[in-house]
Amino acid sequence: MRLKNEIEYKGKMSNVDPYMNVILTDAEESENGNKVANYGKVVIRGNNVLYIRIEDRL
Repeated sequence: MRLKNEIEYKGKMSNVDPYMNVILTDAEESENGNKVANYGKVVIRGNNVLYIRIEDRL
């Protein structure tokens, strides 16, 4: 998932609501390809999301 401010999050999508607010578990934050932090759970507001990419592997 990439945000409008160029920050990316990778993790398991555990929930999404009608406003596209997303909850990720086991989330990793990266900026410019560099890993910045690990989080157990992240809530991302839907209006900040630029795009969501779904991996082939589960």
